[in-house]
Amino acid sequence: EKNIKIEYYLEEIIAKVDKEKISQVIVNLISNAIRYTNCNCKTEGKIVIRLYKENDFIKINIKDNGIGIPKESLDYIFERFYRVDKSRCRNTGGTGVGLTICKSIIDLHKGKIEVKSEINEGSEFIITLPS
Repeated sequence: EKNIKIEYYLEEIIAKVDKEKISQVIVNLISNAIRYTNCNCKTEGKIVIRLYKENDFIKINIKDNGIGIPKESLDYIFERFYRVDKSRCRNTGGTGVGLTICKSIIDLHKGKIEVKSEINEGSEFIITLPS
C-alpha cells in the first residue's frame, strides 16, 4: 500500500486524437508515476496531472515526486527494452516497452513527449499535441 495524493487540473478541450491511444499513453505514464513514487517509504507521494491548451497546442503534464531518473538515462528511456538501474526501486516490475509505446503513439499524432527529472525529486512528462 502506498500513500500517494493525486491532484488533477483538467481544462475542457476538444481535440482530434485517437482517444483510446492517448488514454493508453496517459494510463501508462500515471502507472509509472505510481510505481516509482513512494517506493522507498518517503513521505507522502504526490502526482499532479494537468491538461490545458497553450497557444495552438494541447499540453498534458504528469508530474510526480518519486525517485526520479538519472540524467545519464534520460536520452534512452524511450528506447525499447531500456530499463533504468533495477536496484533503484524494488519490485517495480515493467518490461521496458511502455515509454517506447507512448512515444510511438505521440509521434503518430505529430506531437512530442519530453521528460524532466531529478534524482530523489521526481519526474515530469510533458506531452505536446497539435490542437
